[in-house]
Amino acid sequence: MTTTAVTHIASLVTNDPSLGNGTPLGLTQDAAVVIEGDRIVWTGESSKAPATDNVLDAAGRAVIPGFVDSHSHLVFAGDRTQEFNARMSGQPYRAGGIRTTVAATRAATDEELSANVARYLAEALRQGTTTFETKSGYGLTVEDEARALRIAGRHTDEVTYLGAHIVSPDYADDPAGYVDLVTGPMLEACAPHARWIDVFCEQGAFDGDQARAILTAGLAKGLQPRIHANQLSYGPGVQLAVELGAASADHCTHLTDADVDALGQGSTVATLLPGAEFSTRATWPDARRLLDAGATVALSTDCNPGSSFTSSMPFCVALAVRDMGMTPDEAIWSATAGGAAALRRTDIGRITPGARADLVLLDAPSHVHLAYRPGVPLVSAVWRSGQRVV
Repeated sequence: MTTTAVTHIASLVTNDPSLGNGTPLGLTQDAAVVIEGDRIVWTGESSKAPATDNVLDAAGRAVIPGFVDSHSHLVFAGDRTQEFNARMSGQPYRAGGIRTTVAATRAATDEELSANVARYLAEALRQGTTTFETKSGYGLTVEDEARALRIAGRHTDEVTYLGAHIVSPDYADDPAGYVDLVTGPMLEACAPHARWIDVFCEQGAFDGDQARAILTAGLAKGLQPRIHANQLSYGPGVQLAVELGAASADHCTHLTDADVDALGQGSTVATLLPGAEFSTRATWPDARRLLDAGATVALSTDCNPGSSFTSSMPFCVALAVRDMGMTPDEAIWSATAGGAAALRRTDIGRITPGARADLVLLDAPSHVHLAYRPGVPLVSAVWRSGQRVV
């Protein structure tokens, strides 16, 4: 295998506190990274870099790990421009808008849905995202949920079964019957195509008892739980996530002190999705409160056509710093290593020997510029699994 060195990096974010300045980011100045095959094999001071087959001079720019987007909804058709316009004109956000996307997604062909996923992934890649999770949830029939997962699996290994997005319009008068479908025939058809199971635990979607039944059924089928928790109101989602050992409780906007304590003491990651609050003019999650309690925090886009139609992790980093009480260092860590923790991965989200070679070269001397210069396209180059893809 050939080796490539990226040298003269002004500031390298390794996410290894044993390196560099000893902070969680493990910042190394005037650094170099050596890639062999799909792995990182060396990091350190640029002057000490070993000889390699190829050399790229970063010329005093910063390098960070590839972003890990651990929450997205990319298997869909259509958009909800009118709904967004109505919200921006004063109407409140409610979960029911999902039904509009369900109708469009059911009517789309496999080829159309796969092309949409590829399109949004290409957008994300250009902005530095090298790992992403995505969900079903816009089919809500056995056949449509299973095909959504098959399509998602063409693009990523991090696939989540979200038959419990909302109660299907076909079961509007029989929510208990829909839960039976989600935990029975639909789960049977979908489990072979997914790693994770998720549920929207919220008023207008599924209550705590229903969410527990759905996630427990998924666990019995070998799927690991994640949960949409406490987005629109206070509720049982966070406590249920911690009780079941879920990898991640996502949104975490409305939290009691007990919720914060549970996340601070447990292994469940609090995944915050600032694009949703931006797009719905809702209350911002209080990242500072979670971090001060010792919780592990991830940032993600929640890319979906209704409540957060963005594929940009840099945008979410800027929002987290500006409106959620995070420092630039904390936001970068949460968008990389935090996302990896939310997916229970140790091979991504860091730049250390043995990790997958996912790197982002910024057209800036420091990662801080992602928040300092919001909206500016600072991603200059991207490597995924050792291959330069941008």
